[in-house]
Amino acid sequence: MSDASSRRATRARHDALVVLLQDGVNGVDALADRVGVSASTVRRDLARLQREGRIARTYGGALVRDGFTERSFGESAQLNQAAKAAIADAALDLVPPGGTVFLDAGTTCLALARRLVDRGPLTVVTRGLEAAQLLVRGEQVTVTLLGGDVRPLSHGLVGPLATLTLQRLTVDVAFLGADAVDPERGLGEPTAEETYVKEVAASRATDVVILADGSKLGPATLQAWLPLEPAWTVVTDATASVAAVERLRSDGVRVAVSD
Repeated sequence: MSDASSRRATRARHDALVVLLQDGVNGVDALADRVGVSASTVRRDLARLQREGRIARTYGGALVRDGFTERSFGESAQLNQAAKAAIADAALDLVPPGGTVFLDAGTTCLALARRLVDRGPLTVVTRGLEAAQLLVRGEQVTVTLLGGDVRPLSHGLVGPLATLTLQRLTVDVAFLGADAVDPERGLGEPTAEETYVKEVAASRATDVVILADGSKLGPATLQAWLPLEPAWTVVTDATASVAAVERLRSDGVRVAVSD
């Protein structure tokens, strides 16, 4: 069999495995019987499908990932709290003393905001309601809250007023949140208006840092993407896919993995 034929056969087998999983067939042995290969081959196939983000592994088998569903701010705040705290600790080293930073909406950026309250003197431009309420307590922190429309789930400000304000400012570092970081497509969000406000923030910054826990790295079923630029930095945690981290680095993106 030629290499091209072998690749087609592998893709066809992978597609068949995904269909079987969707139909409720689970367990390595059962899957191996249905597609006509060995159990060890199925395990390798499942591992690859997991790396590609098409499935999630379970004990003894796998399941197909659901399509992306945007969570509310409160629900997101309950997830991966230790990872977000570790990311915030690592990102703190990238905050310039006495500088000006943009801080995105979202719970990982809020974890960084908690560390910036006593970090002044510092100017923080933010589109996150919770971050602004927290940072205004800092005696030496100047807070600029963007105008715009409030997204009900993320509590982030978007729209022409938000981007117009950003276009009048410059910042030393833009700290961006993300619903996904895909090495192929970039930073993913549910809506184009969210990716656009991030794109404008990035264009006004000397440095760009994306804060994303390991669950965010990899393919996702999102509609709007902001391509990553070489020399941007992604700060993530130790649960991140090794393959995704290596791909990002190969494309020139700096990746810092927090403990």
